[in-house]
Amino acid sequence: MKRRTLAALAAPLIAALALTGCSGGGEDLAKQWQESSDKGYVSGDGSSLSIAPADRTEPVEFSGETDFGTTFGSDDTLGSVTVVNFWYAGCAPCRAEAGDLMEAYDEFSPEGVQFVGVNTRDQVAQAEQFAEQFGVEYPSIMDNANGRATQRAFAGQVPLNAVPTTLVLDTEGRVAHRVLGQLADASQLRTLIEETLAESDA
Repeated sequence: MKRRTLAALAAPLIAALALTGCSGGGEDLAKQWQESSDKGYVSGDGSSLSIAPADRTEPVEFSGETDFGTTFGSDDTLGSVTVVNFWYAGCAPCRAEAGDLMEAYDEFSPEGVQFVGVNTRDQVAQAEQFAEQFGVEYPSIMDNANGRATQRAFAGQVPLNAVPTTLVLDTEGRVAHRVLGQLADASQLRTLIEETLAESDA
């Protein structure tokens, strides 16, 4: 599928430092990092965390160059519910959930929901190849080349200790939901998006 036109594996220790934090199953995740030389990712446990509006942290400020050759950041998402997916091309769970993300994108982007990926390791050519193969039409911030600035911005708010991780931001740019690891299916993400949209309607 043609993408819409808009204007080597890092060492496990480096990746672990970039994605620090504690959550349920943290010890298991840390062990996976130590044993990740053969697969190159921490799969996470698929756990979902939802944060009530009154308990959310400050809006996350981030920005970076995308695989579209444009700059995308938090200024572009204010006022919109936004899905942020952390991924890279060699991550098997990332490949497995790509279709679920695109199903949600096709359903909710006409309603104004924004989608952005955060590629944690690849060069642009790898990201473009992934997008072509899996039909991904939304942009991804190339965070490896950006010094992992976007990962650090989100890690200060919500621990990111697995790739993939999917976040849903509310209209103020605050983290409302997190799925640590591969999405169960498109319906899981649909539910989280609908819950966040309902807050805006209320």
